[in-house]
Amino acid sequence: MLSLLRRILIGHPLATDRIEHEKLGKAGGMAIFAADPMSSVAYGPEEVLLVLLVAGAAGMRLNVLVCVAIAVLIGIVATSYRQTVIEYPSGGGAYVVARENLGPLASHIAGAALLIDYVLTVAVSVAAGIAAITSAVPALYHHRVLIAGICVALIALGNLRGLRESAAAFALPVYGFVVCAVITILAGLWQLARGSMTPDAPLTALPVLQPLTMFLVLRAFSSGCVSLTGIEAVANGVQAFREPRGRNAAAVMVYLAVILAATVVGVAILAHQLNVVPRETETVLSQVGAKVFGRHAMYYVLQTLTALILIFAANTSFSGFPRLSAFMARDGFLP
Repeated sequence: MLSLLRRILIGHPLATDRIEHEKLGKAGGMAIFAADPMSSVAYGPEEVLLVLLVAGAAGMRLNVLVCVAIAVLIGIVATSYRQTVIEYPSGGGAYVVARENLGPLASHIAGAALLIDYVLTVAVSVAAGIAAITSAVPALYHHRVLIAGICVALIALGNLRGLRESAAAFALPVYGFVVCAVITILAGLWQLARGSMTPDAPLTALPVLQPLTMFLVLRAFSSGCVSLTGIEAVANGVQAFREPRGRNAAAVMVYLAVILAATVVGVAILAHQLNVVPRETETVLSQVGAKVFGRHAMYYVLQTLTALILIFAANTSFSGFPRLSAFMARDGFLP
C-alpha cells in the first residue's frame, strides 16, 4: 500500500539513461531558478521605501536613485556568476569557486551561508506569499500556518517527481508574473505620460523622523539588496541544465538579470511618480497595481501571480539545497 502511494505521489524511479531527459533547457531553467529572484520585485523596492520613509519627502525622492544603484549591482553580480558558470560548468557556485581559489575554510563559510540562506528563503518566501493571500482573503488569516505547510509540501512533491515536471508546473506563475509585471510598468508609464493617472497625496505632508544622511541612504541600499536573493541558484544548479550546461546556464543568468533589474527600477519609478507610501496593510506593488488597473480583474491577476511566485520562490531552495549538499558531502564536509 505504501509502495503504491509512493508511486502515485512521486512517480516511478528514473532509469539512469532517462536522467538526461529530466535536464532543463533555457525555458525550463528560467521557470525553476527565476522564481526566487523575480519574487523580490514584490518586496525589494518596498524595503527601500521603508527605510527612506523616516526622512520624509526628501528621503522618498531618492527611491529611484537607490533602486538604479541596486540594478547596477544586479548586473555586476550576474556578470560575475555568468563567468562562474562558464568556468565551472559542473556547478557548485560560490562554494566551488571558494574551494578552488581560497581553500577549505572559505568554502566552508560559503557553503554554510548558502545552506542557511536556502532554508530561510523557503520560510520567508512562503510566509510572504501566504500574507499576500490573506491580505486579499482575510478569512484565511487564522489558517495561514496550515496553508503555508501545505504549500511547502506541494513544492517538495513537485521536485520529487522530477525537475522537468516541476519546471512545467512552475512555468505559469513565473512567466505569468514577469509578463504581468512588465504590463503593469508599461501601462503605468503610458498613463503617466498621458496624465490620466492621479498620484496620491503629496509627500511633503510626511513627518520627518530622522534626518537624511549618507548612512540612511546606504541602509536603504542594503535593505533593497534583498532583490539580489536567489541569483546564485543558477550557478549552484548548473548540473540541472542540458548540454552545453555552462552556456545554457549563462544565458539564463543574463535573461534573469536584465528582467530583474528592469522590473525593480520600473516599480520604483511608478511608486515615486504616484507618491506611494508603504502601508502595514497593503504592499507597494499592490498599491501600484491598484492605481494602474483599478481594483478590477487585472489587479487581482497581478496579486494572484505575486502570491504564487512568492510561494514558488521556495522551489529555488529545493533545487539548490540538495545539489550544494552533494558537493559538500563529496568533499567530506557533510554525511
